[in-house]
Amino acid sequence: MLPTSATRSPGAGYDYMSPSSSSRPQRTRRGSSRFFPTYIRRLFSFRQMDFEVALWEMFYLCVSPDRVYRNIKYHKQTKNQWARDDPAFMALLFFCLTVSAIAYGIVYSVGFLGLLRLILWMVFVDFLLVGAVVATTLWFITNRFLLQHNPHSVQQSVEWAYAFDVHCNSFFPMFLVTYVLQLFFIPIVVRSNWISMFIGNTLYLAATSYYVYITFLGYKALPFLKNPAIFLYPIGVLVVIYIISLIGAVPIAGRILSAYFP
Repeated sequence: MLPTSATRSPGAGYDYMSPSSSSRPQRTRRGSSRFFPTYIRRLFSFRQMDFEVALWEMFYLCVSPDRVYRNIKYHKQTKNQWARDDPAFMALLFFCLTVSAIAYGIVYSVGFLGLLRLILWMVFVDFLLVGAVVATTLWFITNRFLLQHNPHSVQQSVEWAYAFDVHCNSFFPMFLVTYVLQLFFIPIVVRSNWISMFIGNTLYLAATSYYVYITFLGYKALPFLKNPAIFLYPIGVLVVIYIISLIGAVPIAGRILSAYFP
């Protein structure tokens, strides 16, 4: 474990709402309105980040992702929110994407300006923009269609920040496959033969399916949602697309790399 300035148990980046605190909805709204300014401010203060916990979460997202989400349920409540209050995980993702962009820039010899554009694209489009769209879509769907209505308890809802946290968790293992692992397979996946296409397409099927699975675990962890299994349905769609791509000889990895580096 790495030494850090903060000492918290694994999962301390997550805080969740208890029944006692959920009876104060006005306090919840005030806390939500203060969340983003505080979160962004802490993003520029490395001393306030617990990178040890973030690294712990990244490791277990790859080997046992349900363990990360179990800490949402069992970790002692400190804030009236489900989302992380520590931006260390996101900061590490920014760092990983930047290093990845530099590696691809070296392989493809894109030059300084090309490298800068690649970093900005990977961080702000691949991760932040796509993540915001996915989080907003799932946040709307869960709050509109999947909330359990119990007349004997205070109504809860999915926080947008938590929906984006779920995206961050799901994105990291996918990043390891489609950014890091793919880097070593570039000499193979760019070739025009069936084996190369099979390897590249399989990488993307595995990465996107695992993204969907971790997303499912994230919403399954919320006790006030019904039918979280619907979040697994996209895996079936991905398998169908995968089969069609093999039959139609569509090299997904090769096409994506060609789009990034024409």
